[in-house]
Amino acid sequence: MPAIKPKLHHVTFRTRRLDDMLKWYSTVLGARVLFRNEVAAWTSNDEANHRIAFLAVPGISEDPEKIRHSGIHHTAFEYESFDDLMSSYERLRGEGLTPAFCLDHGMTVSIYYEDPEGNYVELQCDCFGDWKRSAEWMNTSDDFKRDPVGTFFDPASVLAAHKAGVAFQTLHKGMRGGDYLPAVIPNIGLPG
Repeated sequence: MPAIKPKLHHVTFRTRRLDDMLKWYSTVLGARVLFRNEVAAWTSNDEANHRIAFLAVPGISEDPEKIRHSGIHHTAFEYESFDDLMSSYERLRGEGLTPAFCLDHGMTVSIYYEDPEGNYVELQCDCFGDWKRSAEWMNTSDDFKRDPVGTFFDPASVLAAHKAGVAFQTLHKGMRGGDYLPAVIPNIGLPG
């Protein structure tokens, strides 16, 4: 019997910083609190009853070795276009939020931020505008086989080129080709 494929509905974080987390997710994703009490909150940035929940029960402690422990590396949210992704980057930069790292994965362009608890949130756009085409590229591309993690890019340089009128396909080729590398290659939140 084949699996009935459910859609992902929400994620829930354990946190010691409920107020900070609510503010951060509101700023970054437009999440609004639908219900909150002393030890939990449920938020959504769309029509769903909740998309991101937070549990702040007593006994939760910091994990100084988080980067070395198994668990979720990041959650990802997709914009409809590269324009939206770059507008979001510009808005968040104006709010004082800078990315932890940025990668052109070939099938997506992705900007990663780190929340107050050290969890990564990926904001991305599909490079093909069609999941079937991007999945096909991922499955058949020699480029992806050579570099499945992606090529780092400096978002400020990419935004400047985008605002100067450089077409997305040209920017994408340049990002993937290493033309917009940051001055320092960041750690992507993995040991080593």
